Amino acid sequence: MINISLNAFTEFQRKRMEIFSELVKRYWNGELKEVKDLNRLALDIKEKYEFKDKDLGFINDQIRVAMGLEANGNNQFGDELNEIKKIQNIKKPVVSKIEGVCEYCHKEGCICDNVCRYEAQIYRRKKGPVIVNDKCLSCGQCISDCDFGALEDKIEFIPLIDMLKNRDINIYATVAPAIAGQFGDHVSLGQIRTALKLLGFQDMIEVAMFADILTIKEAHEFNNLVKKEDDFFLTSCCCPVWFNLTKKNYPKAFNHMSPSISPMIASGRIIKKLYPESKVVFIGPCIAKKSEAKEPDLKEDIDFVLTFRELEEIFKSLEIELESLDGDEKDQASFGGRVYARTGGVSFSVKTVVNRIAPQRLIKLKSKRVDGVKDCKKTLDYLSTREKIEVNFVEGMGCEGGCVGGPRTNIEANKATKIVNEFGEDSLIMTPYDNLNVLKILQELGFDSMDDIVEEESLIKLLTRE
Repeated sequence: MINISLNAFTEFQRKRMEIFSELVKRYWNGELKEVKDLNRLALDIKEKYEFKDKDLGFINDQIRVAMGLEANGNNQFGDELNEIKKIQNIKKPVVSKIEGVCEYCHKEGCICDNVCRYEAQIYRRKKGPVIVNDKCLSCGQCISDCDFGALEDKIEFIPLIDMLKNRDINIYATVAPAIAGQFGDHVSLGQIRTALKLLGFQDMIEVAMFADILTIKEAHEFNNLVKKEDDFFLTSCCCPVWFNLTKKNYPKAFNHMSPSISPMIASGRIIKKLYPESKVVFIGPCIAKKSEAKEPDLKEDIDFVLTFRELEEIFKSLEIELESLDGDEKDQASFGGRVYARTGGVSFSVKTVVNRIAPQRLIKLKSKRVDGVKDCKKTLDYLSTREKIEVNFVEGMGCEGGCVGGPRTNIEANKATKIVNEFGEDSLIMTPYDNLNVLKILQELGFDSMDDIVEEESLIKLLTRE
């Protein structure tokens, strides 16, 4: 009997996105209005995957998490449908523990024992995994590696549906640079923009354009702070895993970290400054971005976070065929901003601006690019113990390959890197300093030039962590 349920759990984990897709279809089409409708969905899942009656609590929790709610173990639904109508943003924790499944796990050396050997320690307990310290980086590795669905990240789309159908609410989608190629070899960014508008979004904006803004800021910071051969600078720009790993474990190195917000946060702050009362939804490859958006000093900037994998299921479930759409093409970001998606992109982009603003610098920008938590940790160990280092600009990415290697991508990292490079080369804008879209945004905010990014106090505050 255990083997039947064990197979059901592992099959369910592989099919989790199909369950989310069914949830999207039924809610979008008005078929989930009462508690009995949710109970019917749970029973349909139970029958399809051959679960036992006692597993209904697990199934219901998976549905709750897919709705953006917290798992609670109840075998029957209650006020969930009313609850999601009131949600303005998803609350922490991002990762929800699903009880009742670990009793079926008899794997030798269960992944819970060692998946976080570089970060938090997760140990298997009778009722499920427990994070036993505060070092969790929200990288999502434990979620990806568990075959049983004992840990799941909340999906933030269902509470958005009513907002997207409300014409009085303006919702903007901001998309990570890694989006290039994620939805098919022949699908353009303009076709994705069209599809998102069909869903009810006001517009889609490249986060790479906000990366251009922050590149200019960090280039000036580097130019001002790195004056001697033994000075060094850590970028904080993109990756919350890199930022949190440094902040929580390496205070000496963290003193060299840029105070800049990430391009994702910048997209939300600036859009809301230009369009008050609007909502901003970030779409990317990363579970950690869901956590970043809920940090106390950042939580009002981005309202919801979706992943590429979730968006792919949304398009499928609502029968939106991207290749058949007319593309609403726009050239919003520079080559430098677009290649933020892969390892080395930040370093390259910042260096182009440093060379532009300070061509006579005696101490040139010498970068080190690291990816993957293990190598990030090795580099931070080295920076914390050496008195003299050979580089002065350090870029870290928590995922191997950079954002293109994120846990919620649709294509493998090597292919994605190639496409990102080609997409960057397609831009008519070579460097962030050449991006007239950035200048237009600054002018709409009441500023006159690129230099105001580091000269005007109110703009500096807008682009800086508290």
